[in-house]
Amino acid sequence: MLNNIRTNSENSDFVELVKLLDADLAIRDGEDHSFYDQFNKIDKINQVVVVYENEKPVGCGAIKAFGSDAMEIKRMYVLPDSRKSGIASMVLAELEKWASELGYARCVLETGKKQPEAIALYKKNGYNLIPNYGQYAGVENSLCFEKELKQNASI
Repeated sequence: MLNNIRTNSENSDFVELVKLLDADLAIRDGEDHSFYDQFNKIDKINQVVVVYENEKPVGCGAIKAFGSDAMEIKRMYVLPDSRKSGIASMVLAELEKWASELGYARCVLETGKKQPEAIALYKKNGYNLIPNYGQYAGVENSLCFEKELKQNASI
């Protein structure tokens, strides 16, 4: 049975999943990893989602403010044995809902060209390719995406 929780970056399950993510990215990114790593610190992230399957942490993601109207999707990861089961889309949907509840109009994100699964996930979930932003401008191996959020009626 799948369930998710909202937490923050002090959650030990999130920290452990991010360690696995970083190990995977170090292999995929190769010598570019240290460049990306500097922008992916997890201290002081207040919006984190962790997904559990039968009480075992299997996936995660986070959002952090990016300007006044956007949240940036960060640290998306699903354990290899749990992939292709909808967990990443579940995390993404919960992060988008949370961003909307907080009054943000859109989500942005960066992923690497060496992460075809992530690119497919974001396209499948309505993200559109945009020019690389901020620290990713001019970075050849980066792709940036954006999605306009449906605003929560309770705001």
